[in-house]
Amino acid sequence: MESSILVLAAGLLIILAGAKIFTNGIEWMGKRLNLSEGAVGSVLAAVGTALPETMVPLIAILFAPVGIAADVGIGAILGAPFMLSTLAFGVVGVSKMVFCRGEGGSRCIDVKRSIVMRDLKYFIIFYSLAVAAAFIPYMAFKVPIALALVAGYGYYVFKTLGDGDTLSELDIPPLYLWKKSEEAPLSIIILQIAISLGLIITGAHYFVNALGDLAATVMMPALILSIIITPIATELPEKFNSIIWVKGGKDTLAMGNITGAMVFQGSIIPTIGILLTPWSISTLAALSAGLALLSSIIIYLIVARKKVLHARHMIYPVAIYGIFLLLIFNML
Repeated sequence: MESSILVLAAGLLIILAGAKIFTNGIEWMGKRLNLSEGAVGSVLAAVGTALPETMVPLIAILFAPVGIAADVGIGAILGAPFMLSTLAFGVVGVSKMVFCRGEGGSRCIDVKRSIVMRDLKYFIIFYSLAVAAAFIPYMAFKVPIALALVAGYGYYVFKTLGDGDTLSELDIPPLYLWKKSEEAPLSIIILQIAISLGLIITGAHYFVNALGDLAATVMMPALILSIIITPIATELPEKFNSIIWVKGGKDTLAMGNITGAMVFQGSIIPTIGILLTPWSISTLAALSAGLALLSSIIIYLIVARKKVLHARHMIYPVAIYGIFLLLIFNML
């Protein structure tokens, strides 16, 4: 058991290191290409920091032992959006309260309303389709849904690329592979991104194998571990980036990083599950998916009706996560 925990921790550290290096590189690519807030926060950074939770189910489905592959893969696929739509939202709210204490109205999350509403709208639509596909008994009807999700995400990216102010002057740390005063060449940026991808894939492979061993040792269903433990671990890049951006007063990037990742994980990643697994979800997995949608709808309605998002509004997603934990432990 000790060895499994060590390998799990090592895999996690490799994943997070790779994600951090990737995010740094992808931000520099966004800066070099003079992209918008929407493109950097909701697409580039979101996809970059979503790589760990993308690789975990993919590696699990392709290489994990047959007995746990589907459980770990489907649990990770459904657990990631749930964690983002609950705990990650809470992290933004708490960060705003901590960094803006005593500043009154600044506890409003200063986010571009159109970006948040657009991301949440697409997530709710895409994720609802993905979950609905699990209740369709015939694969012939599931495949068109998977194709629609991929096409829908492509359309979302197209609509997002020009949304928000340009970030050519974005203040970001130096590229890790280029410490010189002048900006790094695009070739060096691409090289750093390639290296980070290798780290993420390697870390995900070890993480999934250790998770399976640990599940067998403690006799806890792999599905529960993959819904709770894996997403908390792999969502750390989004949470960390959002804290940094909130501290720097870049609330649109902080929220876009989370909501953009939700769109990606509610469309592209479920497509992997639909095409490579039977895509039949348990009651527990369906519960996590339903609560993720509930949390997203609550925040969407708040932004739509109140025209502003306060830090205190993020207590609702955190409360939903707490309800989920209580239900899980009552089921054990």
